[in-house]
Amino acid sequence: MSKISFITSNPDKYCEMKAFFEENSLELGWTRVSLPELQADTLEEVVIHSLSHFDGDGVFVEDAGIFIDSLSGFPGVYSRYVFDTIGNEGILKLMSGVENRSARFEAVVGFKPEGGGDIKLFKGVVKGFVSLSPKGGKGFGYDPIFTPEGFKKTFAEDEHIKSMVSHRKKAAEKLLQYLKRNL
Repeated sequence: MSKISFITSNPDKYCEMKAFFEENSLELGWTRVSLPELQADTLEEVVIHSLSHFDGDGVFVEDAGIFIDSLSGFPGVYSRYVFDTIGNEGILKLMSGVENRSARFEAVVGFKPEGGGDIKLFKGVVKGFVSLSPKGGKGFGYDPIFTPEGFKKTFAEDEHIKSMVSHRKKAAEKLLQYLKRNL
């Protein structure tokens, strides 16, 4: 299998993906590029737009967001902007007094095959809830306030939980299944 390259400027995302590829005895390259992020209605649109700015093949990008049910799916596709603007504390303020704390992380990976061809999209989802306060010193983004279903710790409190059930891993698993079948 040819070496695949992950296009991202986020070293945390790269480390997560690299660890997953290594678990599957595959090498992952890193193209550290900041791509313009389209503000769109879906993660799929953002991923396709991001790949359209890159001429190389055998590459993939990923976009993710947290979708909070009581906030009508907000911040969703605007997760990065919202995190950079109000952070976890701002989200917790928006949810002050809210009983329904259910949420989900979604990730979409878009892969551009070598030699051209249609972009392939792979989605991963993990359901959970937003905690009442940030917990854990590890992780990034919304990890300190997201607890996946079936667990009592946030992603930031236990990286092992995140590595087992994360939305990014679920999307990457689908990408790897595709790669093993088609390359």
